[in-house]
Amino acid sequence: MSTPPSPPPGPGHSWPPPSQQPGWGWAPPLDLGPQPPALNGFALASLLAGLLCFPPLGIAFGVAALVQIARKGDRGKALAVSGLVLSVVMTGVMLFAVGRFVEGAGSRFPATADLAAVEGELRDIDDLKAGDCFNVPGGDLFEERPLMYAVDCAQVHHGEVTASKTAATVEDPDSEVADRASEDACWKAQDEYAMDTWALPEFAEMFYYAPSRESWQQGDRLLLCVIGTTEQEWRGSLRRDAGMLEPEQAAFLRAANGVEFVMSRPPEEDAADALAEHQAWAREMHAALGEEAKVLRQDASRPGLETVVPVQLKEIEVARAAWQRASQARTGAEFDRLWDGAVAAMSLETEKALRGAYGLSTEIPQWLEDSQSSSAEPEDGSGGESSSGAA
Repeated sequence: MSTPPSPPPGPGHSWPPPSQQPGWGWAPPLDLGPQPPALNGFALASLLAGLLCFPPLGIAFGVAALVQIARKGDRGKALAVSGLVLSVVMTGVMLFAVGRFVEGAGSRFPATADLAAVEGELRDIDDLKAGDCFNVPGGDLFEERPLMYAVDCAQVHHGEVTASKTAATVEDPDSEVADRASEDACWKAQDEYAMDTWALPEFAEMFYYAPSRESWQQGDRLLLCVIGTTEQEWRGSLRRDAGMLEPEQAAFLRAANGVEFVMSRPPEEDAADALAEHQAWAREMHAALGEEAKVLRQDASRPGLETVVPVQLKEIEVARAAWQRASQARTGAEFDRLWDGAVAAMSLETEKALRGAYGLSTEIPQWLEDSQSSSAEPEDGSGGESSSGAA
């Protein structure tokens, strides 16, 4: 039997020496070559925000991406630039759309303070009808189509509807021809609604709201005619139509208003420059006065009219003769002279007495006095223009 060898001298050793055990440790990585820089997250976020309709956020992401790419060397510069450009474009589109919406909403809805200051129930203009009274924000009836708040006519109000009708068909709703057609239609409507034009307050005015070119293309055909009373506080309805009058009163006023209407519509050019148009207008005046004379002859025997009707008929015949000669005038100067004679033949005092005999208003409106005094300018060949109704 063999004896194991003695351990070597010295401390810290054991015998036999321990066997070598396999161990686990860190090994150096394999050399795979240089790696590409990382893709910048803000660059991708900028493009996605622009595409997903968050363009202002996309602009912020795009700027942040370009800053980080320049500092760190990240990948995605083209992506960041594309996202930034897309976000800027989309932001512009969004701002334009919001602006158009706000503009449309602003024209439809006034400021809250204005809404609080207007009394009445908000109505669509299409829902208003003859006889309705209303208020508008700020009392401004000159707005293209103001918001209208219906109120009882016994309350203070800014306007009263005389007619809601279909506008005349025209090629261009914004043209002077269309404006004239709408104005004429609403004057006639007002003369039927408030037949005794002398009874209207001096501050009452005629307004009308017709389709614009844009609204016409969208199918709008509404013509709204209004008597405005914004200059002073006004309560009560101005309506006095044929149903509220005696038959003879309505017949006389319809004829008299017809004369006033034609008288208020002379040609715009001077007689020297548009003699044919003035001759045609003279024929219209001759015919309108003829209709009034016909009504007066029917009423000549009515109690209270026996003395005043013959006086008015005599003046009408003199005026008609002058208008007939004017329709055959050879020069503008001759027409103006005959025009002056026709106007002078009709006395406001005679008409005042006649209206009183019919039981109508006898207060001569200022607009009628002014129009008669300036209806024919002497020596300059130009004729004045009188107003019809309460303008």
